[in-house]
Amino acid sequence: MADSSRLSTEIQYIKSVGPKRASLFAQSGITNVGHLLYYFPSRHLDRSNLLSSNEAFTYVTKGYEGEITIIGKVTSVEKKYANKRDILIITFRDNSGYFQGVWFQGAKFFESKFKDGNTYAISGKPTISRYGDLQFAHPDSDAISDDESQTFYSTGKIIPFYRIPKELRLTNIGDLSFRKIITSAIEDYIEDITETLPDYIVQKHKLMPLREAVYAMHYPKTTEELEHAKHRFKFEELFFIELIVALRKNNFIEKIKGKAKPIKTDLVKTFVESLPYSLTKAQRNVLNEIARDMAKDEPMNRLLQGDVGSGKTIVAIIAMLIAIDNGFQAAIMAPTEILADQHNQNITNLLAPYNELHPENKITCSLIIGGQKKSTRAAEAKKILELQSRIVIGTHAIFENEVLYQNLGMIIIDEQHRFGVVQRAKLIKKGEAPDCLVMSATPIPRTLSMTVYGDLDISIINEMPKNRIPIKTHLRGESKLPAIYQYVVEETKRGFQTFVVFPLVEESEKIELKAATKHYEELTATFLKDVRVGLLHGRMKWQEKEEVMLKFKAKEFDVLISTTVIEVGIDIPNANIMIIHDAHHFGLSQLHQLRGRVGRGTSQANCILIAPDEIAAKSERFSGKVDYLSPILLEKYKASVRLQTMVQHLDGFRIAEMDLKLRGPGDIFGIQQSGFPEFKYADIAADGEIIHDAKEDAFRIITDDPHLRKPENLILRSHLQSGYAHNLQYAKIA
Repeated sequence: MADSSRLSTEIQYIKSVGPKRASLFAQSGITNVGHLLYYFPSRHLDRSNLLSSNEAFTYVTKGYEGEITIIGKVTSVEKKYANKRDILIITFRDNSGYFQGVWFQGAKFFESKFKDGNTYAISGKPTISRYGDLQFAHPDSDAISDDESQTFYSTGKIIPFYRIPKELRLTNIGDLSFRKIITSAIEDYIEDITETLPDYIVQKHKLMPLREAVYAMHYPKTTEELEHAKHRFKFEELFFIELIVALRKNNFIEKIKGKAKPIKTDLVKTFVESLPYSLTKAQRNVLNEIARDMAKDEPMNRLLQGDVGSGKTIVAIIAMLIAIDNGFQAAIMAPTEILADQHNQNITNLLAPYNELHPENKITCSLIIGGQKKSTRAAEAKKILELQSRIVIGTHAIFENEVLYQNLGMIIIDEQHRFGVVQRAKLIKKGEAPDCLVMSATPIPRTLSMTVYGDLDISIINEMPKNRIPIKTHLRGESKLPAIYQYVVEETKRGFQTFVVFPLVEESEKIELKAATKHYEELTATFLKDVRVGLLHGRMKWQEKEEVMLKFKAKEFDVLISTTVIEVGIDIPNANIMIIHDAHHFGLSQLHQLRGRVGRGTSQANCILIAPDEIAAKSERFSGKVDYLSPILLEKYKASVRLQTMVQHLDGFRIAEMDLKLRGPGDIFGIQQSGFPEFKYADIAADGEIIHDAKEDAFRIITDDPHLRKPENLILRSHLQSGYAHNLQYAKIA
C-alpha cells in the first residue's frame, strides 16, 4: 500500500545526493522526495530514433532534421589544436560505415571517457562536414557493455532535459547525473504517490492515473504518452483552481447575506433624464442585470467589461444611485489620484442638474486620496461618517482606518486588475456585505474570465456611444517625424488638440528611451515652437496634474506632452490625435488604453505609433496576418506583432486575446494578486476546452456538495487543505 508520507523524506537520502548536495538542491526549493518527483523536465528530445550510420547519412542529405541515435565502436581518437583550443574528434564504426563525434570544449575530459574498441550509443543532431563525414557536435553518449545489462540513461528513448540550478552544475551535476538522481528517486518512491482526483473524475475525462502521469512526465515511452500525461496535469491544475472559484461563489450565496436594494423612487429615472445624452442599448441591458442583482438578498458580485470609451462610468454612477435610493452610501475606488480626481469632477457635474431640481435630497461626493492635506482628509472623513457624503471617490486611501462609513452598501472597483484581492477585501469590510461591481476597460479573454474571474457574474458593454467615429491607427518610422509634427501643427490651426506620449520622465541608463522632459524642451524649440505645449508626468503632485489637465481641457494647450500617467480614464473630447513614441516598448494593453484617450468627440481621430524605421518596416510584413502567426513567430517578433495588432484591430477583446498569447495571464491581470496559484502546466490562451470541462465539473461538485463531505469527494477536500491552504483563505473574497 502506498505511503504518501514517505514523499516528505529528505532529499539527502536519495542515491548520489547526500547532505552537501541536498543543501544546494534546497536553494532551488527541492528539499524532499516529493519535490524531486514533481520537478518535471523543461523539455524532451525524442532519441528513440535508432539508425545505422548509412541510414543517418541518407537522413541528413535528404534534409531531415532532428535527434537520432547510432551505436558504434571507437576506431580512433584524434586531437587537433585550432583557435587556441583543443578539438577532439572520435571516429566510430557500425556495420554500415563510419561516423564521428566532435568536441570543441572539454576535450581532455571526453578523451578519457571514450576507450578504443568499446561500444557507445551516440545521440544528437547529425550534420555532414565539409569533408563529407557524418558528424555529431557535442553528442550525448552511453557506454554499452558487452552483455548490454547497463541502463541506457540517454539513448534509445525520449530523453528528459531539466533546468539544473547553477549551484548544482558547479558540483559537476550535469544532465546525465541529474537524470540518474531522478531515476533513483522514481525507482524507490514512485509507488508512494497517491491519487488526488476522485475515480469518477479520472474515468469521466479518461485521465492518466497520477502515478503513471508522474512517471510519463519524466520518461514517456512515446510522444503520445507524454501529451496524455501533460493533459492530466493541466486538467488537475485547472480543476482545483475552479474549485476555489466555485467555493468563492458559493460562499457569497450561502454565507454572506446582503440587503435587497430595489429601485424605490424616481431618483434613477430623474437622473437618467437629466443626462445630456441617451444611454446605449448595451448600457441599458447591463443596468437591468445590475438592478436585478441589487434587488436580491445576497450581495451582487459582478464584473463589468467594456472597451475604452464605451460608457462604463455612467453605468457605475447609476448603480451607486440605486444604493443611495435605499439609504446606503456608495464608494468608487480608482487606481490613480488623477483618475479619482477626474471621477470626482465628472460625477459632481453629472449630479448637478439633479441636485438643482432636488435641493432637499442633494447627493454630495467626497474625494479621498493620498496626496491630500491631513486637514482636508479629516474634513472629508467627517462628512462620510456623518452621512453628509453619499458617494465616496478615491484611491486605495478610501479603505484606510481613519475613513469610516455609516452605511456602505455599494462598492465600485475601477480598473480592478490593478488592485489585489486583499485591497478589495479591506474595502468590502467597510460595509455589511455591500454589493460589489468591478470594472475593467481591459477586456478579459473568455478563458481567463472562466478562471480568475469565474466566481463573478459578467456584464459586457459591447456597443460604443452613437456618432462615435472609429479611430484610425497608423504605424510610422522615426524618419517620418518631421511630417507627422507638421500634420499636428496644421490640425492645431483647425482647432484640434494632440497628445504626445513618451515612456519615461528622464533618461534611463538601462534603456535609451526618449524622456518627456527632454523632448518637451526639444519639441518646443523646433517642430512645436509655434503652438502652445503643456507637460504632464508621474512625478508631479496630483494638484499639479489636475491643473495641467484642466488647462488642456480648457484649450489653453494645443499639445500635451505626457508619460503614461494619462493611460487610464483621462477624457479630453477635443483631442483627436495621439502620438506614441517608442511604441514598440509598450504593452498592448497600454497602447489600447492610450489610444482610447482620443476619439471621444465627433471628428475623426488618429493614433500614430512611432517606432525605429527597421521595426516599423518589419512590422509591416505581418500586415493582416497577426491572428494566424505560429507561437514561434509570435515569440520571436513580439514587438512587431504588438504594433501590427494595434493597426489591425480596434476591438479590445481581440487585442486582449493577442496580449494573452504574448505575455501570459500573470503578467496581464496579476494572478498572484487574485489569490490564485501560478499556472505551472496550463496555457490559458490555448487550453480553453480543458478550462471549460474543469469549471463545469468543479461548479457542479460544489453546488451538490459545498463542503466536500461526501465520501467520493473527501479526496478533494484533503488535497485542497494540504495543497491550497494559502489560496483557500481568499475564497471568502470576491
